[in-house]
Amino acid sequence: MTDSDSSQLRHAAIEGARCVVVKVGTRVLTDPQGKLDRRRIESLANGLCQIADTGRQTVMVSSGAVGAGMGKLNLDRRPTDLAKLQAVAAVGQADLIQAYEKALAGCGRHAAQVLLTRNDLRRRDGYLHVRNALASIHELGAVAIVNENDSVAVAELMTTFGDNDRLAAQVAGLLDQALLIILSDVDGLYDGPPDAPGSRRIDLVQSLDDKILGLAQDHRSTLSKGGMASKLSAAKLATAHGHAVIIGPGRVDGVLEQILRGDSIGTLFLPGQRNLRGRRRWISGSAEIEGQLIVDAGAARALRENGRSLLAIGIQEVRGKFNAGAVVTIKDQEGNEIARGLCNYPSKEVDRIKGKISDMITGILGHRPYDSVVHRDNMTLRI
Repeated sequence: MTDSDSSQLRHAAIEGARCVVVKVGTRVLTDPQGKLDRRRIESLANGLCQIADTGRQTVMVSSGAVGAGMGKLNLDRRPTDLAKLQAVAAVGQADLIQAYEKALAGCGRHAAQVLLTRNDLRRRDGYLHVRNALASIHELGAVAIVNENDSVAVAELMTTFGDNDRLAAQVAGLLDQALLIILSDVDGLYDGPPDAPGSRRIDLVQSLDDKILGLAQDHRSTLSKGGMASKLSAAKLATAHGHAVIIGPGRVDGVLEQILRGDSIGTLFLPGQRNLRGRRRWISGSAEIEGQLIVDAGAARALRENGRSLLAIGIQEVRGKFNAGAVVTIKDQEGNEIARGLCNYPSKEVDRIKGKISDMITGILGHRPYDSVVHRDNMTLRI
Protein backbone atom coordinates (compact mmCIF):
# COMPACT_ATOMS: atom_id res chain seq x y z
CA MET A 1 0.00 0.00 0.00
CA THR A 2 1.31 3.44 -0.93
CA ASP A 3 1.72 6.36 1.46
CA SER A 4 -1.09 8.09 -0.43
CA ASP A 5 -3.47 5.16 0.16
CA SER A 6 -2.55 5.09 3.84
CA SER A 7 -3.15 8.84 4.12
CA GLN A 8 -6.56 8.54 2.49
CA LEU A 9 -7.59 5.77 4.89
CA ARG A 10 -6.41 7.85 7.84
CA HIS A 11 -8.38 10.92 6.72
CA ALA A 12 -11.47 8.77 6.10
CA ALA A 13 -11.28 7.25 9.59
CA ILE A 14 -11.00 10.66 11.22
CA GLU A 15 -13.58 12.43 9.10
CA GLY A 16 -16.09 9.60 9.60
CA ALA A 17 -15.85 9.72 13.40
CA ARG A 18 -18.82 11.26 15.20
CA CYS A 19 -17.28 10.55 18.62
CA VAL A 20 -13.67 10.59 19.79
CA VAL A 21 -12.49 8.70 22.87
CA VAL A 22 -8.98 9.63 24.02
CA LYS A 23 -7.13 7.44 26.49
CA VAL A 24 -4.05 8.80 28.23
CA GLY A 25 -1.77 6.75 30.48
CA THR A 26 -0.03 7.43 33.74
CA ARG A 27 3.42 7.68 32.18
CA VAL A 28 2.18 10.45 29.89
CA LEU A 29 0.51 12.44 32.68
CA THR A 30 3.26 12.27 35.28
CA ASP A 31 6.81 13.56 35.38
CA PRO A 32 9.85 11.36 36.21
CA GLN A 33 9.22 11.95 39.93
CA GLY A 34 5.67 10.63 39.63
CA LYS A 35 3.98 13.99 40.13
CA LEU A 36 1.16 15.21 37.93
CA ASP A 37 2.42 17.06 34.84
CA ARG A 38 0.00 19.96 34.69
CA ARG A 39 1.50 21.41 31.53
CA ARG A 40 0.80 18.11 29.74
CA ILE A 41 -2.80 18.18 30.94
CA GLU A 42 -3.17 21.74 29.62
CA SER A 43 -1.81 20.67 26.23
CA LEU A 44 -4.18 17.71 26.05
CA ALA A 45 -7.13 19.85 27.19
CA ASN A 46 -6.51 22.21 24.29
CA GLY A 47 -6.65 19.28 21.90
CA LEU A 48 -9.82 17.91 23.50
CA CYS A 49 -11.52 21.28 23.09
CA GLN A 50 -10.50 21.50 19.44
CA ILE A 51 -12.09 18.08 18.86
CA ALA A 52 -15.24 19.12 20.75
CA ASP A 53 -15.41 22.34 18.74
CA THR A 54 -15.96 20.23 15.59
CA GLY A 55 -19.22 18.97 17.12
CA ARG A 56 -17.90 15.51 17.92
CA GLN A 57 -18.74 13.91 21.25
CA THR A 58 -15.44 13.99 23.15
CA VAL A 59 -14.51 11.66 26.00
CA MET A 60 -11.20 11.43 27.87
CA VAL A 61 -10.36 8.15 29.63
CA SER A 62 -7.60 9.22 31.97
CA SER A 63 -5.21 7.28 34.12
CA GLY A 64 -3.13 9.15 36.64
CA ALA A 65 -5.11 9.04 39.89
CA VAL A 66 -2.62 6.78 41.65
CA GLY A 67 0.32 8.66 40.15
CA ALA A 68 -1.15 12.00 41.19
CA GLY A 69 -1.76 10.69 44.69
CA MET A 70 1.78 9.38 44.95
CA GLY A 71 3.13 12.76 43.96
CA LYS A 72 0.88 14.60 46.39
CA LEU A 73 1.82 12.25 49.24
CA ASN A 74 5.52 12.18 48.29
CA LEU A 75 5.56 8.40 47.75
CA ASP A 76 8.29 6.96 45.55
CA ARG A 77 6.72 3.52 45.01
CA ARG A 78 3.24 2.36 44.06
CA PRO A 79 1.64 0.78 47.16
CA THR A 80 1.07 -2.96 47.04
CA ASP A 81 -1.43 -3.04 49.90
CA LEU A 82 -4.93 -2.84 48.37
CA ALA A 83 -6.46 -0.51 50.94
CA LYS A 84 -3.50 1.88 50.75
CA LEU A 85 -3.57 1.81 46.96
CA GLN A 86 -7.26 2.75 46.99
CA ALA A 87 -6.59 5.55 49.47
CA VAL A 88 -3.78 6.96 47.31
CA ALA A 89 -6.10 6.85 44.28
CA ALA A 90 -8.79 8.74 46.21
CA VAL A 91 -6.31 11.48 47.13
CA GLY A 92 -5.02 11.69 43.56
CA GLN A 93 -8.42 11.61 41.86
CA ALA A 94 -9.41 14.94 43.38
CA ASP A 95 -6.18 16.53 42.19
CA LEU A 96 -6.53 14.99 38.73
CA ILE A 97 -10.07 16.22 38.04
CA GLN A 98 -9.21 19.71 39.34
CA ALA A 99 -6.33 19.86 36.88
CA TYR A 100 -8.63 18.91 33.99
CA GLU A 101 -11.30 21.40 35.08
CA LYS A 102 -8.82 24.25 35.24
CA ALA A 103 -7.30 23.39 31.86
CA LEU A 104 -10.65 22.92 30.09
CA ALA A 105 -12.11 26.07 31.63
CA GLY A 106 -9.41 28.04 29.86
CA CYS A 107 -11.00 26.88 26.59
CA GLY A 108 -14.55 27.61 27.72
CA ARG A 109 -15.57 24.08 28.69
CA HIS A 110 -16.01 22.07 31.89
CA ALA A 111 -14.79 18.67 33.03
CA ALA A 112 -17.45 16.11 33.95
CA GLN A 113 -16.05 13.38 36.20
CA VAL A 114 -17.31 9.86 35.45
CA LEU A 115 -15.98 7.07 37.69
CA LEU A 116 -16.76 3.51 36.62
CA THR A 117 -16.26 -0.02 37.82
CA ARG A 118 -16.81 -3.12 35.73
CA ASN A 119 -20.14 -3.64 37.49
CA ASP A 120 -21.46 -0.49 35.84
CA LEU A 121 -21.15 -1.99 32.35
CA ARG A 122 -21.65 -5.71 32.76
CA ARG A 123 -25.44 -5.37 33.22
CA ARG A 124 -27.35 -4.26 30.15
CA ASP A 125 -29.32 -1.54 32.00
CA GLY A 126 -26.15 -0.10 33.57
CA TYR A 127 -24.44 -0.16 30.18
CA LEU A 128 -27.26 1.90 28.68
CA HIS A 129 -27.34 4.32 31.64
CA VAL A 130 -23.64 5.10 31.23
CA ARG A 131 -24.10 5.67 27.50
CA ASN A 132 -27.00 8.04 28.13
CA ALA A 133 -25.03 9.93 30.77
CA LEU A 134 -22.11 10.45 28.37
CA ALA A 135 -24.51 11.71 25.70
CA SER A 136 -26.04 14.22 28.15
CA ILE A 137 -22.60 15.47 29.18
CA HIS A 138 -21.86 16.12 25.51
CA GLU A 139 -25.15 17.95 25.04
CA LEU A 140 -24.21 20.27 27.92
CA GLY A 141 -20.96 21.18 26.17
CA ALA A 142 -18.73 19.49 28.77
CA VAL A 143 -15.98 16.92 28.31
CA ALA A 144 -16.39 13.63 30.16
CA ILE A 145 -13.27 12.60 32.10
CA VAL A 146 -13.65 8.86 32.69
CA ASN A 147 -11.57 6.73 35.01
CA GLU A 148 -11.89 3.41 36.74
CA ASN A 149 -13.05 4.06 40.28
CA ASP A 150 -9.80 2.87 41.85
CA SER A 151 -10.89 3.92 45.32
CA VAL A 152 -13.62 1.23 45.40
CA ALA A 153 -12.66 -1.23 42.64
CA VAL A 154 -11.36 -4.50 44.10
CA ALA A 155 -9.47 -6.92 41.85
CA GLU A 156 -10.18 -9.87 44.13
CA LEU A 157 -13.90 -9.33 43.60
CA MET A 158 -13.42 -9.16 39.80
CA THR A 159 -14.79 -5.61 39.60
CA THR A 160 -11.82 -4.04 37.82
CA PHE A 161 -11.34 -3.57 34.09
CA GLY A 162 -7.69 -4.60 34.48
CA ASP A 163 -6.33 -1.40 32.98
CA ASN A 164 -7.59 1.80 31.42
CA ASP A 165 -6.78 0.65 27.88
CA ARG A 166 -9.56 -1.91 28.05
CA LEU A 167 -11.80 0.58 29.83
CA ALA A 168 -11.28 3.00 26.94
CA ALA A 169 -12.20 0.31 24.41
CA GLN A 170 -15.35 -0.49 26.36
CA VAL A 171 -16.29 3.19 26.58
CA ALA A 172 -15.77 3.49 22.81
CA GLY A 173 -18.06 0.47 22.48
CA LEU A 174 -20.85 2.50 24.06
CA LEU A 175 -20.74 4.99 21.19
CA ASP A 176 -21.50 4.95 17.47
CA GLN A 177 -18.92 5.83 14.82
CA ALA A 178 -16.21 6.43 17.40
CA LEU A 179 -12.48 6.90 16.95
CA LEU A 180 -10.36 5.59 19.83
CA ILE A 181 -7.05 7.39 20.38
CA ILE A 182 -4.67 5.71 22.84
CA LEU A 183 -1.85 8.05 23.84
CA SER A 184 1.29 6.35 25.11
CA ASP A 185 4.92 7.11 25.90
CA VAL A 186 5.92 5.50 22.58
CA ASP A 187 5.26 6.81 19.06
CA GLY A 188 3.07 3.87 18.08
CA LEU A 189 3.51 0.20 17.19
CA TYR A 190 6.98 -0.71 15.92
CA ASP A 191 8.09 -3.71 13.86
CA GLY A 192 10.70 -4.42 16.55
CA PRO A 193 11.68 -3.14 20.00
CA PRO A 194 11.01 0.64 19.85
CA ASP A 195 14.51 1.56 21.04
CA ALA A 196 16.36 -0.93 18.81
CA PRO A 197 18.31 0.36 15.79
CA GLY A 198 16.43 -0.30 12.58
CA SER A 199 12.98 -0.61 14.19
CA ARG A 200 10.36 1.35 12.30
CA ARG A 201 6.98 2.67 13.30
CA ILE A 202 4.09 0.96 11.52
CA ASP A 203 1.79 3.61 10.06
CA LEU A 204 -1.21 1.41 9.23
CA VAL A 205 -2.53 -1.95 10.46
CA GLN A 206 -5.36 -3.33 8.36
CA SER A 207 -5.88 -6.53 10.36
CA LEU A 208 -4.98 -7.19 13.99
CA ASP A 209 -3.78 -10.78 13.54
CA ASP A 210 -1.45 -12.93 15.63
CA LYS A 211 1.60 -11.57 13.80
CA ILE A 212 0.73 -8.01 14.83
CA LEU A 213 -0.14 -9.05 18.38
CA GLY A 214 3.28 -10.71 18.60
CA LEU A 215 4.99 -7.34 18.12
CA ALA A 216 3.92 -6.13 21.56
CA GLN A 217 6.77 -5.18 23.84
CA ASP A 218 5.71 -4.63 27.44
CA HIS A 219 7.78 -2.31 29.61
CA ARG A 220 5.99 -2.00 32.91
CA SER A 221 6.82 0.65 35.50
CA THR A 222 5.98 1.23 39.15
CA LEU A 223 3.33 3.76 38.12
CA SER A 224 1.33 2.18 35.27
CA LYS A 225 -0.30 -1.17 34.57
CA GLY A 226 -0.73 -1.22 30.80
CA GLY A 227 1.92 -1.98 28.17
CA MET A 228 1.76 -2.39 24.39
CA ALA A 229 0.13 -5.81 24.72
CA SER A 230 -2.67 -4.16 26.70
CA LYS A 231 -3.06 -1.47 24.04
CA LEU A 232 -3.24 -4.01 21.22
CA SER A 233 -5.82 -6.01 23.15
CA ALA A 234 -7.91 -2.84 23.54
CA ALA A 235 -7.45 -2.04 19.84
CA LYS A 236 -8.64 -5.54 18.95
CA LEU A 237 -11.81 -5.07 21.00
CA ALA A 238 -12.50 -1.60 19.59
CA THR A 239 -11.91 -2.59 15.95
CA ALA A 240 -14.29 -5.52 16.44
CA HIS A 241 -16.91 -2.93 17.39
CA GLY A 242 -16.30 -1.11 14.12
CA HIS A 243 -14.07 1.64 15.48
CA ALA A 244 -10.76 2.83 14.09
CA VAL A 245 -7.96 3.10 16.65
CA ILE A 246 -4.83 5.25 16.73
CA ILE A 247 -1.99 4.55 19.16
CA GLY A 248 0.10 7.70 19.30
CA PRO A 249 2.74 9.62 21.27
CA GLY A 250 1.16 11.31 24.26
CA ARG A 251 4.20 13.43 25.09
CA VAL A 252 4.21 15.27 21.77
CA ASP A 253 2.76 18.76 22.12
CA GLY A 254 -0.33 19.22 19.96
CA VAL A 255 -0.65 15.47 19.30
CA LEU A 256 -4.47 15.56 19.23
CA GLU A 257 -4.47 18.50 16.85
CA GLN A 258 -2.07 16.62 14.55
CA ILE A 259 -4.24 13.50 14.62
CA LEU A 260 -7.34 15.58 13.90
CA ARG A 261 -5.60 17.03 10.81
CA GLY A 262 -4.83 13.55 9.55
CA ASP A 263 -1.05 13.84 9.97
CA SER A 264 0.96 10.62 9.80
CA ILE A 265 1.48 10.21 13.52
CA GLY A 266 1.19 7.05 15.55
CA THR A 267 -0.28 3.79 14.22
CA LEU A 268 -3.77 3.57 12.73
CA PHE A 269 -5.73 0.32 13.14
CA LEU A 270 -8.63 -0.07 10.75
CA PRO A 271 -11.96 -1.49 11.99
CA GLY A 272 -12.82 -5.10 11.30
CA GLN A 273 -15.11 -6.07 8.47
CA ARG A 274 -17.55 -7.73 10.86
CA ASN A 275 -18.77 -4.91 13.06
CA LEU A 276 -20.83 -5.58 16.19
CA ARG A 277 -23.84 -3.44 16.98
CA GLY A 278 -26.27 -2.90 19.84
CA ARG A 279 -26.76 -5.76 22.27
CA ARG A 280 -24.16 -7.95 20.53
CA ARG A 281 -21.53 -5.29 21.19
CA TRP A 282 -22.41 -5.34 24.90
CA ILE A 283 -22.24 -9.14 24.95
CA SER A 284 -18.82 -9.09 23.31
CA GLY A 285 -17.11 -6.41 25.34
CA SER A 286 -18.76 -5.72 28.68
CA ALA A 287 -21.27 -8.31 29.85
CA GLU A 288 -20.59 -10.51 32.86
CA ILE A 289 -19.96 -14.15 31.94
CA GLU A 290 -22.00 -16.44 34.19
CA GLY A 291 -21.37 -19.90 32.75
CA GLN A 292 -19.88 -22.08 30.03
CA LEU A 293 -21.29 -24.45 27.44
CA ILE A 294 -18.92 -27.08 26.03
CA VAL A 295 -19.91 -28.21 22.53
CA ASP A 296 -18.94 -31.06 20.21
CA ALA A 297 -16.94 -30.69 17.00
CA GLY A 298 -20.02 -30.48 14.79
CA ALA A 299 -21.55 -27.64 16.77
CA ALA A 300 -18.20 -25.84 16.92
CA ARG A 301 -17.89 -26.05 13.14
CA ALA A 302 -21.49 -24.86 12.60
CA LEU A 303 -20.90 -21.83 14.81
CA ARG A 304 -17.48 -20.89 13.41
CA GLU A 305 -18.11 -21.49 9.72
CA ASN A 306 -21.83 -20.94 9.25
CA GLY A 307 -22.84 -18.58 12.06
CA ARG A 308 -25.59 -20.93 13.22
CA SER A 309 -27.56 -20.82 16.45
CA LEU A 310 -26.49 -23.24 19.17
CA LEU A 311 -28.88 -26.18 19.54
CA ALA A 312 -29.13 -28.50 22.52
CA ILE A 313 -27.92 -31.50 20.52
CA GLY A 314 -24.46 -29.97 20.15
CA ILE A 315 -23.91 -29.32 23.87
CA GLN A 316 -21.83 -31.82 25.80
CA GLU A 317 -21.34 -30.14 29.17
CA VAL A 318 -22.73 -27.26 31.23
CA ARG A 319 -20.46 -25.43 33.67
CA GLY A 320 -21.72 -22.99 36.29
CA LYS A 321 -25.16 -22.13 37.58
CA PHE A 322 -27.11 -19.39 35.80
CA ASN A 323 -30.61 -18.23 34.97
CA ALA A 324 -32.23 -17.83 31.57
CA GLY A 325 -30.92 -14.68 29.87
CA ALA A 326 -27.43 -15.02 31.32
CA VAL A 327 -24.40 -14.44 29.12
CA VAL A 328 -22.38 -17.63 28.67
CA THR A 329 -19.23 -18.57 26.81
CA ILE A 330 -19.34 -21.38 24.26
CA LYS A 331 -16.17 -23.46 24.07
CA ASP A 332 -14.98 -26.42 22.04
CA GLN A 333 -13.67 -29.64 23.56
CA GLU A 334 -10.13 -28.21 23.75
CA GLY A 335 -11.29 -25.26 25.83
CA ASN A 336 -11.05 -22.66 23.03
CA GLU A 337 -13.72 -19.99 23.21
CA ILE A 338 -15.85 -19.97 20.08
CA ALA A 339 -18.53 -17.47 21.00
CA ARG A 340 -20.52 -15.92 23.80
CA GLY A 341 -24.19 -15.12 23.96
CA LEU A 342 -27.46 -14.97 25.85
CA CYS A 343 -28.67 -18.38 26.98
CA ASN A 344 -32.38 -19.01 26.49
CA TYR A 345 -32.60 -21.61 29.27
CA PRO A 346 -31.31 -21.79 32.87
CA SER A 347 -28.33 -24.04 33.49
CA LYS A 348 -30.34 -26.78 35.18
CA GLU A 349 -32.58 -27.10 32.11
CA VAL A 350 -29.67 -26.98 29.64
CA ASP A 351 -28.11 -29.82 31.60
CA ARG A 352 -31.26 -31.89 31.09
CA ILE A 353 -31.63 -31.24 27.35
CA LYS A 354 -27.95 -31.30 26.30
CA GLY A 355 -27.26 -33.78 23.52
CA LYS A 356 -30.96 -34.00 22.61
CA ILE A 357 -32.71 -32.90 19.41
CA SER A 358 -34.95 -29.83 19.68
CA ASP A 359 -38.16 -31.85 19.18
CA MET A 360 -37.45 -33.67 22.46
CA ILE A 361 -37.24 -30.50 24.61
CA THR A 362 -40.98 -30.29 25.33
CA GLY A 363 -41.12 -33.90 26.46
CA ILE A 364 -38.15 -33.40 28.80
CA LEU A 365 -38.94 -29.96 30.25
CA GLY A 366 -42.68 -29.72 29.70
CA HIS A 367 -42.23 -26.58 27.60
CA ARG A 368 -40.14 -25.33 24.66
CA PRO A 369 -40.12 -21.52 24.42
CA TYR A 370 -37.06 -21.63 22.14
CA ASP A 371 -35.70 -24.11 19.61
CA SER A 372 -32.15 -22.90 20.22
CA VAL A 373 -30.21 -22.67 23.46
CA VAL A 374 -28.33 -19.59 22.21
CA HIS A 375 -29.75 -17.82 19.16
CA ARG A 376 -27.33 -16.42 16.61
CA ASP A 377 -28.90 -12.93 16.92
CA ASN A 378 -27.81 -12.85 20.56
CA MET A 379 -24.35 -14.34 19.95
CA THR A 380 -20.93 -12.94 19.08
CA LEU A 381 -18.15 -15.06 17.63
CA ARG A 382 -14.73 -14.59 19.17
CA ILE A 383 -12.17 -13.08 16.83
